[in-house]
Amino acid sequence: MALFRNKRVISSKIKEEKSIPVMGLVLSEPSNCAAGRSTMILGYLAVTAVSGYVYYLTWKKVRQDQIEMRSARLALQPLLTAERDREFLNQLRRNRDEEAKLMANVPGWEVGTWYGEPVYKTLPPDTLVTPYIYEFYAHASDSEFKRRTTLVLWS
Repeated sequence: MALFRNKRVISSKIKEEKSIPVMGLVLSEPSNCAAGRSTMILGYLAVTAVSGYVYYLTWKKVRQDQIEMRSARLALQPLLTAERDREFLNQLRRNRDEEAKLMANVPGWEVGTWYGEPVYKTLPPDTLVTPYIYEFYAHASDSEFKRRTTLVLWS
């Protein structure tokens, strides 16, 4: 009988040791493992459902912002292209004026020609020939030329 009583004492101690202390509280393990698993599964499903709903609301806002940014980009694209082309033509005019001022004392020099001979003989006179980058930045500072030519490397 003494052995039987000791088993009861040992089993009661084991039951007491199954309690888990968490932040000063003593929590005991659930007596039924199935109830603990179902609670965990229901908790997982609840968190997943709430997260999915919040993701859906955020996705709608992000999608609206993307549509707005795309619309703004499409609306501004013609304006930005026109500004780029206008600045390009202004730089060509500045280059031409600088060449005229620089070569004013040279006899027989006409701007845009090589001593009176057109450089491009087969093109009509009103055709725009895009200059090489060295010609385009001929009258600009060296640092500006380097900054513009290495711009692709920085982006």
